[in-house]
Amino acid sequence: MIERKFVAAKVKEFEIQEYVLKTLGKSGISHVRLQPTPLGEKIIVYSSHPGLVIGKAGETIKKLTTTLKKKFELENPQIEISEIQNQNLDAQIVADRISYSLERYGTKNFKGVMHKTITDVMNAGAKGVEIVLSGRQLPSSRAKSWRVLAGYMKKCGDIAISYVLKGLSVANLKSGTIGIKVSIMPADLILPDHIEIKETPAAVQEIKVVEVKVEEKKEEVKEVKEEKKKNEKKSKRTKVAERSGTEEQAK
Repeated sequence: MIERKFVAAKVKEFEIQEYVLKTLGKSGISHVRLQPTPLGEKIIVYSSHPGLVIGKAGETIKKLTTTLKKKFELENPQIEISEIQNQNLDAQIVADRISYSLERYGTKNFKGVMHKTITDVMNAGAKGVEIVLSGRQLPSSRAKSWRVLAGYMKKCGDIAISYVLKGLSVANLKSGTIGIKVSIMPADLILPDHIEIKETPAAVQEIKVVEVKVEEKKEEVKEVKEEKKKNEKKSKRTKVAERSGTEEQAK
């Protein structure tokens, strides 16, 4: 069956991605993408610190290629590392950064960590950010989860599923584990209800100016005609008054 082949290929791709993420650890890795080529399988690792992923003289990459050949039976795996330009707009890197700070400094100042990351992400140009920390190890009497939101965030629909960037991470502490969920709306996301008001070109503006001038001239002509009519009425009245005065004198 063709469907089973597609499913098996996707399962293998997922296993390779999980293995690469586990072996490289939290070294600023956002995600892993597998791209088939005529020469072999190309594995692209998106990272914020490429030097940590490569290692000294490329030792870690060499080990990865040998293990991928043996474990997943890949013919010629080629590992490529691409650097992420803006780290504050990547949800997975932001979540890993929060987990690192919680593991290092504890949960006493977790609110400060959340608010600082939100300000950094919003200053980077994001439309909206949401950070959720969940776990019993948070210093609170009631709440088992804390949520901080800034900007505009879509919660449902196709935009929330396919366009909102989401990252998940776990902070392993001595008292237990804390789950971290980060959602970011990127700056270049165009919403369906977005409206742009285009400026009118110069030719249309000139036509409008000409129309306004014509209307002003028409109004001036109307005013002149009305004044002429008023003057004619006044002259008729004066003539009638003069005739009536001359008739009375003659009598």
